[in-house]
Amino acid sequence: MSESVQQMIYCRACGQQMHVSAAACPGCGAVQTPVNASDKRILPAMLLCFFFGFLGVHRFYVGKIGTGILQILTLGGFGLWALIDFILIVVGAFTDSDGHKITEWT
Repeated sequence: MSESVQQMIYCRACGQQMHVSAAACPGCGAVQTPVNASDKRILPAMLLCFFFGFLGVHRFYVGKIGTGILQILTLGGFGLWALIDFILIVVGAFTDSDGHKITEWT
């Protein structure tokens, strides 16, 4: 198989074949999310972290229950852990409980 054929996927909306790097389907225009992307969104996680980061609420939102409880007990790692999480969320490097990056803002 040629390399270009191996990099083809099917649109999740209409089923048309398209290149793996396409952001939207050329046939129907449906926006394509990466397969390994989380269904959680950056904006809610960022707002939860900003306002309630010391309680780890953003970690409960993404399904990281254990570390959410640890953040409650340590008040967000005395603020440092919550600050690091906030930065990771904003730059798009924060992951959900399945290890998928949170890439979509809304």
